[in-house]
Amino acid sequence: MCELLGMSANTPTDLCFSFTGLTRRGGETGPHKDGWGVAFYEGKGVRMFHDPEPCATSPIADFVSKLPIKSKNAICHIRQANVGNINLANTHPFTRELWGRYWVFAHNGQLPNFSRRIGIYEAVGDTDSEELFCDIMNNVRQNLSRDAMPEQLAETLVALSKEYAQQGVFNCLLSNGDWLFTFCSTKLASITRRAPFGPACLSDVEVEIDFAAETTPKDVVSIIATEPLTNDEQWDIYERGEWKLWQEGEVIASGKVDVPEHKKEAEMVAPDPSLHD
Repeated sequence: MCELLGMSANTPTDLCFSFTGLTRRGGETGPHKDGWGVAFYEGKGVRMFHDPEPCATSPIADFVSKLPIKSKNAICHIRQANVGNINLANTHPFTRELWGRYWVFAHNGQLPNFSRRIGIYEAVGDTDSEELFCDIMNNVRQNLSRDAMPEQLAETLVALSKEYAQQGVFNCLLSNGDWLFTFCSTKLASITRRAPFGPACLSDVEVEIDFAAETTPKDVVSIIATEPLTNDEQWDIYERGEWKLWQEGEVIASGKVDVPEHKKEAEMVAPDPSLHD
C-alpha cells in the first residue's frame, strides 16, 4: 500500500518537517519506493512535484524538503505499486480543473475491479486510483452546482467514498484549495497544532523542531497522515469509515459510515494487471 500526507492551515505554512519524515519511508524506513508526489496550493494555483524514483534518495524530494513553500492546503503521496508500471503518469497526486479551481487527489488502497462511470474526465495513466478520481470529478460535476457549499460537497464525497470502500480499500485526500476532505477505510491519523506550541521529533529520522519558534499564537496547522509522523505527540487515529472535512486547519464537518473490513493486502487475490495503486 501507499502512504498519504495532507495539511490544512489557517495561514500559509511550509510542509518541510512532515515531508522530511514521510520521505524516509520511501525506500529507507518503509517500502514505498515506487514514486512520490506533492501538491502545494498557492492561492488558486498549484505547485506540483512528481518523481517515479524512491523519495528517500530522490534529489527532487531532497530539494522540496528544504524549500519552505508556504501553503494553506497541501497533499503528498508516496507509492508502493502492487501491480503494473512505475512511471510518471501513475504517480499521485492527480489533478483536474473544475469550476475554475484545481482539484487534487491522492489515494491509498486498492479496488481491483473498479470501473468508472462515463463522464468527461478520463485517466491518463492506468491506475485504479486515477480512475476513482475521475469518477469523483464526473459525479461532482454532474450532480452539484459550482456554488455548492463545502458541507454539500461533503455529502456527495462521503456517499461516493462509502461506495468505493464497499469494493476495496479506500483512504483518500481531496482538496480544491479551499478545503481538504479526508476519508479512512483502514488507516489515517491527524494532529492539530495550536498555541501553546512545543517541540516535536520525527519517528523516521533524527530531526526535531520547536514549533514555538516557527509560529505565531494565532496559527492553527493540522497534519493528516497514514501513520503518525512524530513519536512525542498525541495523534488522533481515525476509525474505519470515519471522514473529516478540514478548512483553515479546523474540522468543519465530520462523521462515520459503515464500511467492511477488507482482507489484508497479502491475503487478497491478485488484481487485474491493468489496475494498480
